[in-house]
Amino acid sequence: MKLIVGLGNPGPRYRGTYHNVGFDVVDEVARRRGASFEAAPADALMARVRDDGGALLVKPLTFMNLSGEAVGALQRYFRIAVEDVLVVVDDVALPMGRLRVRAKGSAGGHNGLKSIIANLGTDGFARLRVGVGRGDARRDLADHVLSRVGGGEREALSEATQVAADAAELFMTAPIGELMNRFNAAPKDGPDEAAAGSGTE
Repeated sequence: MKLIVGLGNPGPRYRGTYHNVGFDVVDEVARRRGASFEAAPADALMARVRDDGGALLVKPLTFMNLSGEAVGALQRYFRIAVEDVLVVVDDVALPMGRLRVRAKGSAGGHNGLKSIIANLGTDGFARLRVGVGRGDARRDLADHVLSRVGGGEREALSEATQVAADAAELFMTAPIGELMNRFNAAPKDGPDEAAAGSGTE
């Protein structure tokens, strides 16, 4: 069984913000699979996918900075190997809509990942980063990620959410290397962005 976690903040105040793209991705996977979210044996919402080997789709309700409390509790409760955990997060170091899959790595400054690493006691879990851009450099970074996605970027992030959901679904049946090969390529019609996220790991 796989554990696929989308990070975000609960409640209507944060719906539609850059920081909640992880929630949006697992919501899309659940929609595709006809799975419904319900209370979990931790401070989280959980939906069960029963085909393709089985997966738990999780949205922690602890708020971003304490995400690891819910993830760690569920990983231990269901006895899921760390290698079978995928965490979907926003990444300000990646251009809008760009995806980056890694089998393991540092938190890269992301507080949700920091919390998960601390609670699991390892950084050896997979992560799928969805680029949300930095926004106006004059603006506080926290204000940017907690703001609602602007109209000009809404379509690009919506498309990225769909592709990220493809990657999350593939994680149910394929090794992480296959996800990296398929989803880490730079857009063919855009500039070389390979270095844009090089500091995130």
